[in-house]
Amino acid sequence: MKPETFAHVVSNVLYEKRFGPYYAEPVVAGLDPVTGEPFITGMDLIGAMAPTTNFVVCGNNEESLFGVCESMYKENLEPEELFEVIAQCLLAGVNRDCLSGWGGVVHVISKDKLITRTLKGRMD
Repeated sequence: MKPETFAHVVSNVLYEKRFGPYYAEPVVAGLDPVTGEPFITGMDLIGAMAPTTNFVVCGNNEESLFGVCESMYKENLEPEELFEVIAQCLLAGVNRDCLSGWGGVVHVISKDKLITRTLKGRMD
C-alpha cells in the first residue's frame, strides 16, 4: 500500500470519530513503492492531513520543535547527516519543555535501509 493511501485510511478513521476523537496526532511517512518518492504528513485529532515535503512535528512541544527544526533543517541531507539534525532538533525541543519526555526514537527511511536509534535526554 502506498503511504499516501494509508494516510487517507488513517484520516478517514479519525474523521469518523470526530465528535469523540481518538487523542492521537499520527505521522505517516514512507516511500512510494513505484517511484521511490518520499511522502510525509501529519494529522490533527480529527484527521485533517498536512502533507509536506520537508518535515512534520507533533506532540506536546510542537511550537518549540517547529522553531528548532526550521532553523536546522536543510534540503538533500545524507541519511547520517539527517539523523544528526533530527537528533539535535528533538533533544533541543525536549529540553525546552519539562513535560515533553526524556528522549526519543529516530527513524531515517531511505530506499535501501532504515536507520533506527534511541536518544536519551535529561532524566531529571
